[in-house]
Amino acid sequence: MSESPPEPVNRILRVVSAAFAVVFALLVASAVTAPVAQVAVSLGLVAEETTGLQVLQTLLQFAGFLAAVGGYLVVTDQRGLVGVSRPTLREAGIILGGGIVLFAFQYGALFALDQVGLTTGQNQAVVPAGDPVTYYLAMITVSLLVVGPVEEALFRGAVQGGLRRAFDATPSILLASLMFGLVHLPSVSGTTGQRWAYVAVVVVLGVVLGVLYEHTENVLVPGLAHGVYNAVIYVVLLAQSL
Repeated sequence: MSESPPEPVNRILRVVSAAFAVVFALLVASAVTAPVAQVAVSLGLVAEETTGLQVLQTLLQFAGFLAAVGGYLVVTDQRGLVGVSRPTLREAGIILGGGIVLFAFQYGALFALDQVGLTTGQNQAVVPAGDPVTYYLAMITVSLLVVGPVEEALFRGAVQGGLRRAFDATPSILLASLMFGLVHLPSVSGTTGQRWAYVAVVVVLGVVLGVLYEHTENVLVPGLAHGVYNAVIYVVLLAQSL
């Protein structure tokens, strides 16, 4: 029977494994999104610079993320990292409350930053390529059912779950949230300060989601709370575009 590595070594291996899961997901998503989207354009299923193509690219990206998470769990023989079950009535309340807390925190953070003369950058996911009304309507559903659950399967399930096997709750949540924030950096436009301010806000949002997963061990709870939060943002953008 093989012995477990010393604790410091185990912790380093867990951090490396968690980082690998994120990089692997990004690589798979990148390998899937561009080629399949191009095939769809060449077949006339969608046109360049349209809402249809933008939504398709989002779906392909997160399909790549999900495939990568599944592959990572199988290859590393850690299928139990991502706890999934049908949300109970209590968890449904947590999901709704969590989404509201995330949304309220974001606007509170933006207000606080504004008081000291700072702003955050803009995530390109909220910038429509075509008709904004159609895009925002589509993204309300996509955010709730795809983006939130899949991102949480990666960052709270595979990443935080793996770190939790070597660290206590607090460092596991913080490390996973830091990776969660950094992954958003390339998609944010603005000055260097604005982009890092955006990342800082996302890191704190990740901490809230990490706490939800820690206390429920059901990735659908932070996943759907994340989805509710994103969907509310698109609802606000939709209202502003009408």
